[in-house]
Amino acid sequence: MKKVLTIAGSDSGGGAGIQADLKAFAARGVYGMSALTALTAQNTVGVQGVYELPPAFVAQQIDSVMSDIGADAWKTGMLANADIIHVVAEKTRQYQVEILVVDPVMVAKGGDPLLRPEARDALIRELLPLALVVTPNHHEAQVLTGQVIRTRADAREAARTIHAMGPRFVVVKGGHLPEAESLGMAVDVVYDGQRFYELWVPRIETPNTHGTGCTFASALAAELAKGKAPLDAIRTAKAYLFLALREGAHLSIGRGHGPLNHFLGREVPVGNVDVQVIEVTPS
Repeated sequence: MKKVLTIAGSDSGGGAGIQADLKAFAARGVYGMSALTALTAQNTVGVQGVYELPPAFVAQQIDSVMSDIGADAWKTGMLANADIIHVVAEKTRQYQVEILVVDPVMVAKGGDPLLRPEARDALIRELLPLALVVTPNHHEAQVLTGQVIRTRADAREAARTIHAMGPRFVVVKGGHLPEAESLGMAVDVVYDGQRFYELWVPRIETPNTHGTGCTFASALAAELAKGKAPLDAIRTAKAYLFLALREGAHLSIGRGHGPLNHFLGREVPVGNVDVQVIEVTPS
């Protein structure tokens, strides 16, 4: 069994963070492990408190996992501060991690900042150059690039700018991209340094969207750990997310933005989900 390590924060409500990561790992058939960066008091209504763990203890967790079990891929989520980002980058280099998926948890879906400016700079300078894939939502892509993103063309330009920061693949997620929303679709823009691709699926209207970013990045890391090529892994992760959103639309958990339905095992035919992959030539 392939093994994947998530380095991220804990969501006490279970919908996002390492809880979502571990559920997605299990659903995609890999063995999940975790190194916590922060504890949150959180539910479907909001975040009531955050406790950031000491960077040395984050490093100790990573060392414990890697010195015994090892990992075929790493996935990062909420890294909290610049010191933790430095530790994660240092350990990535130490263990020569080749498959690193960075979910840059910087901005919430509504646009609220989740990472201080000095930590943002550390993420760009230290971690993005080590990433195989980085998966910003369009708010995060705006923060990383300073560019306004409203259309797929804007997303392509942002992806090009982020790629220049060092990651080999960039996925600008389009679940809340204004142009895509107007079309009733969720459109992700992928850039590999040479070619642009758009991945299209129908948009699912549901309040149960808590943890979508964590879930997508974790499913992606799982598929990469199993040996899939990056574009194929991205497509499979998007298919899994589509099903988790669809099957979670009728869940009634909490009074706010509820979680997805992560409990979709390997028997669920994600290959049957019609994710349209279109190669795009910018004008």
